[in-house]
Amino acid sequence: MVNRSEAYLGTGWGFPPTFDRAARQVKLVSSQDDIYESLQILLTTSLGERVMQPTYGCNLTELLFEPLSPSVVSHVKELIRTAILYHEPRIRLEALDLSLNQPLEGVVDIQIDFTILSTNSRFSYVYPFYLNEGAGLAG
Repeated sequence: MVNRSEAYLGTGWGFPPTFDRAARQVKLVSSQDDIYESLQILLTTSLGERVMQPTYGCNLTELLFEPLSPSVVSHVKELIRTAILYHEPRIRLEALDLSLNQPLEGVVDIQIDFTILSTNSRFSYVYPFYLNEGAGLAG
């Protein structure tokens, strides 16, 4: 029997969808892993990309060529806060931080600290946002 918090957290397809040949089924994720993948999808989706949910996403890619000024950092944080508020009801956002730990590589780490509402458990998720996506790839 599934307890109430597990039912609330849910189980869903892993992202990207993969299949287990031996078990003949799709790989599933649940609990906080499902939330981590949901946050990744939310951060990588542009507004309007989902036809049936045009307000889903963050539009972070529109800021790829902006200098990382305090106003841009504030704008990015607000985009993420709003997206989580409206599209991830299973969590409460506790803290949000952007850090430029790898400036030469063009990586901004987005750290999201949150509490899962059904279990009152705290977690942290770090999403590496690549400013130079695809740079240096051999073609």
